[in-house]
Amino acid sequence: MKITVQALSVDVFTNTLGNLSAILEKGLAHATARKFDPSVLVSSRLAPDMLPLSRQVQIACDLAKNSVARLAALEPPRFEDNEKTIEELRARIARTIDYLKGVPASAFEGAEDRDLKVPAGPEKFLEFKGLDFLQRWAIPNVFFHVTTAYAILRHNGVEIGKRDFIGGA
Repeated sequence: MKITVQALSVDVFTNTLGNLSAILEKGLAHATARKFDPSVLVSSRLAPDMLPLSRQVQIACDLAKNSVARLAALEPPRFEDNEKTIEELRARIARTIDYLKGVPASAFEGAEDRDLKVPAGPEKFLEFKGLDFLQRWAIPNVFFHVTTAYAILRHNGVEIGKRDFIGGA
């Protein structure tokens, strides 16, 4: 069986974002059970110079949809970064997953060799071939932000573990 760019991107990202949504749901349940405002979690961060949970989720979603769009030579949808609640963050994840699942398999033909440019500052770009981009840039970046979101919730006492991160494997 041949492993496809679609499987390595869409399938991996939808699974990972689905698991992120589930741990956010556990975060909401944690706040509710302990009778504190869940927005405390949404604005929490691991260190003063790190982005809060809300931005970690937004960036993970943007990286997934934008990376898949680049690989499929499509224009990704734009989402405003205005989520203030866990429910809104979960809705953003759901919209992202819907987009990913809607990209046709045919759009990935030749993606592994597609020339890609990723903005890296004013008038600066990182250049990749499609498969290299996916393996060395897209997947690690999505996992970084999902892991950071997980760590923020865990640091705030949400009872989650490795199985929650990996999902129902």
